Amino acid sequence: MSLAAPPLSLYVHMPWCVKKCPYCDFNSHGLRGEPPPYAAYVDLLMADLDADLRDFGAAVQGRGIVSVFFGGGTPSLFAPELVARFLDGARERLPFAADCEVTLETNPGTVEHGRFDGYLKAGVNRLSFGIQSFDDDKLKRLGRIHSAAEAEAAVKSAQDAGYTNFNLDLMYALPTQTLDGALADVERAVALSPAHISHYQLTLEPNTAFAANPPPLPDDDHAWAMQEACEARLAEAGYGQYEISAYAQPGRRCTHNLNYWQFGDYLGIGAGAHGKLSDGAAGKVHRRWKTRHPRAYMDAAGGAARIGGDGIVAADELPFEYMLNALRLIDGVPLADFAARTGLPAESIAAPLAEARGRGWLVEDDRRLCTTPLGQRFLNDVIASFLG
Repeated sequence: MSLAAPPLSLYVHMPWCVKKCPYCDFNSHGLRGEPPPYAAYVDLLMADLDADLRDFGAAVQGRGIVSVFFGGGTPSLFAPELVARFLDGARERLPFAADCEVTLETNPGTVEHGRFDGYLKAGVNRLSFGIQSFDDDKLKRLGRIHSAAEAEAAVKSAQDAGYTNFNLDLMYALPTQTLDGALADVERAVALSPAHISHYQLTLEPNTAFAANPPPLPDDDHAWAMQEACEARLAEAGYGQYEISAYAQPGRRCTHNLNYWQFGDYLGIGAGAHGKLSDGAAGKVHRRWKTRHPRAYMDAAGGAARIGGDGIVAADELPFEYMLNALRLIDGVPLADFAARTGLPAESIAAPLAEARGRGWLVEDDRRLCTTPLGQRFLNDVIASFLG
């Protein structure tokens, strides 16, 4: 089994947030007591990166970074100087593409006025705002620390600093939300002229406060009506849907997320970060994830204890892992990419492919893997059909 080397990205996890939201199942930790050791954490991120580069050796050597994504938690709790320190150190270790996309997630309730200038100078050329809604009542129900007015002010502050490439995160099917309410959120978002909008349904994830005490959510039919109506409004406003929950102006698709969905490679640095690396010489796909709790991660100081899990993806699991990502793309992917990214022949998925096409879930095209509108609606079922 041989593998072509796909594009390589870098994911950096910043685990702290002001307050944990009741729907959130990410590896995020609310602030308590003493401020987190932000500067020390950045130093340990560099130690983690150094250790991964040693461990993976030739599999990463000389490969350029096409995107960097600072996720969280709330990365905007870190001062621009600390973000710059990490980016400068990463560039010393890895070649960055000339057009490398560098995204920082930010919460409208945590960014001080004027800080966006600093992030831009640090090398962050794309922002992602966790807005979720422009309805103050819904924001309170979601446990957000900002108001709708603060969200709009934060976006305008970023625009004043010179940002034109930014994403707004929106949720729909919120507690007691109506179709008109979901559309109103989209209208407020479009009015801010973002380059990109992520629009996704609120779901009750295990081990969250909402899972333990579920709020009153719209039923599936109402949620589907919201999705269809919002899709149509976004299209009318010039935002093309290219992934189940992603919409972009022409030429503004997210490079980092596209690399995930196209089964590209990424190094995962930071507490709880996940990474995937194709070892072309060995013909294997390697997954590694880091110790989740920030304290344990930091205590490891770049040593072996920073690794929470490590292993090679089994050949019979690769079709499912590939489809879990690729089939989220509205236009799909070339069928030839399946072999290039997994090392498996297309014949290995012939049976589930035929079944999915027979059910009307996949487009009848021998050169492309692409869901039909029906397949998009039942995407979990489509993906599950590729389980070994």
